[in-house]
Amino acid sequence: MPKPIETNGFTPPADHALGRVRRTVALAQLLATVGLALSTIVAVTVVSIGVARASVAGNVIDNEGSVFSVALVLGVVLFIAMSGLTAFTLPGHRPKKH
Repeated sequence: MPKPIETNGFTPPADHALGRVRRTVALAQLLATVGLALSTIVAVTVVSIGVARASVAGNVIDNEGSVFSVALVLGVVLFIAMSGLTAFTLPGHRPKKH
């Protein structure tokens, strides 16, 4: 029977003696974070330039403004509902008793 995995990600095994490993793990985490941040910035920039060149929002609002406003309101309501549901299911949340 295989041994269960106790840790995941960049964390060294629990029974492994720490020395230079701690510095290596910190460097790997830092590089991964910087790489994800830079790739996110590049992706947002590319999408923004593409939308600006295509002028999609202007064409949609000109032709179907009411549908766009309904979609925008529904998106905001859905975002607020999902945020509230997420906050409600956090482990530290306790309802107040009166």
